[in-house]
Amino acid sequence: MRGRTVLIIGLALAPAALYAQAPAASTTFAATGGDITITPIQHASVQIEQAGRVIQVDPAQGDFSAAKKADLVLVTDVHGDHLNPDLIAQVRKPGAPVVMPAAAQAQVGGRVPPPVEVLANGESRTVAGVRIEAVPMYNLQRGPSAGQLFHTKGRGNGYLLTLGGVRLYVAGDTECTPEMKALTAVDVAFIPMNLPYTMTPAEAAACVRAFMPKVVIPYHYQGQSPEEFQAALKGSSVEVRLLDWY
Repeated sequence: MRGRTVLIIGLALAPAALYAQAPAASTTFAATGGDITITPIQHASVQIEQAGRVIQVDPAQGDFSAAKKADLVLVTDVHGDHLNPDLIAQVRKPGAPVVMPAAAQAQVGGRVPPPVEVLANGESRTVAGVRIEAVPMYNLQRGPSAGQLFHTKGRGNGYLLTLGGVRLYVAGDTECTPEMKALTAVDVAFIPMNLPYTMTPAEAAACVRAFMPKVVIPYHYQGQSPEEFQAALKGSSVEVRLLDWY
């Protein structure tokens, strides 16, 4: 977590023109009971805070020396840019639950000690006071070779979280699935766009237009242009916020 300036903006107050500026160190959304603060760490790793609660999503890459200890850890998939038992141990408060799909639990075994909450696609549960819905994340067509996919349906989870009345969607490693396009009333969405594993910026923008979150934050975009994604959503009602992931 590098030393950076902080951009603090209410959910529906700032003009879109502000987001043509340099990527910000963090961003804040108004919520019942206290603001939600989003701090990117690196790639897919993100810190979410609200009302004294800290959530670490995919603590797997980057500098966690300044990261806050987590009351809840979320893991989306089995790949090393999402799952790192050593970093989970580093950021986790004693006894804090870790939510992950069954494939991730099977991969780490006892290296992530209890409590571990396993969620399958479509399941919902309240963990550490946070309502969590596991949304399927998978490839439709992209894979390492013919007949194979980088991410198969049912293995990994995106997560839809409800914090202070705000619905946040962390998509994970995914293409534009029917389940994503069917989402409703999403306030903030984290959308990936890196090839060959997920989507192009243009594909990601088209997918966002299908479910129309209020705010979208491009992440997991190493090697791609979030500005291209931002330009593709120009003229829509979706606000794009660029954060400093790399």
